[in-house]
Amino acid sequence: MVVREESKDRVSAPASVAVDARGITRRYGEGTTAVDALRGVDLEVRSGELVAVMGPSGSGKSTLMHILAGLDKPTSGTVTIAGTEITELDDSRLTRLRRQHIGFVFQFFNLLPMLNAEENVLLPLSIAGEKADKAWLDQLLAKMGLDQRRAHRPAELSGGQQQRVAIARALVTRPTILFADEPTGNLDSKTGGEILDLMRESTDAYGQTTVMVTHEARAAAIADRVLFLGDGLIVKELRGASPADVLAVMSSLN
Repeated sequence: MVVREESKDRVSAPASVAVDARGITRRYGEGTTAVDALRGVDLEVRSGELVAVMGPSGSGKSTLMHILAGLDKPTSGTVTIAGTEITELDDSRLTRLRRQHIGFVFQFFNLLPMLNAEENVLLPLSIAGEKADKAWLDQLLAKMGLDQRRAHRPAELSGGQQQRVAIARALVTRPTILFADEPTGNLDSKTGGEILDLMRESTDAYGQTTVMVTHEARAAAIADRVLFLGDGLIVKELRGASPADVLAVMSSLN
């Protein structure tokens, strides 16, 4: 089935490249048992874009995100974030770059149970020894619907509220790029929809560049572009896709 590609970009043309990956390969193991998770991926994400990455299990989407975020190194190829080529950085320089330029949102929230919501949000700044911009913090917590939940610990928050805390934590440093790994995978349908709305709004309101790995068609449909991986390669791209468009492509890949 051929899926018609659209050009209904939700935002105006971005001005610069936030992430540029060239010739990315990732091989695990050696000899006859080697597995090629990525086989030569070229990818460009422009500032202010929300890009979704989809693909069947084993297609390489999580491996790609980890390499783009500097959590894993490619077997070959280069990744450039905010003008810095990261694949050859030593651990200390890579840690500094991640603190300055990268935010993360994960499926299981990863909040510290002994800290309240505000303290969890401020954790990246605390680790870096930096002070919060109070006006920005207040704005961010209000945007996430957390202004009345600042003093609540994770155990006192719903799953959706915990994910809102995780998103605010990822955004508080104003990162160059936000990586989201299955951000709605641990939430019910209604709460997941609310989280997707917040991610779309953060792109539109703050110009937040985002790369989201997801298996949900409705999640991918909020993106400006959807990239489909198959056997370690980008095999399809859709712009302005509907959930039905996404499902059609996934059906063909499966």
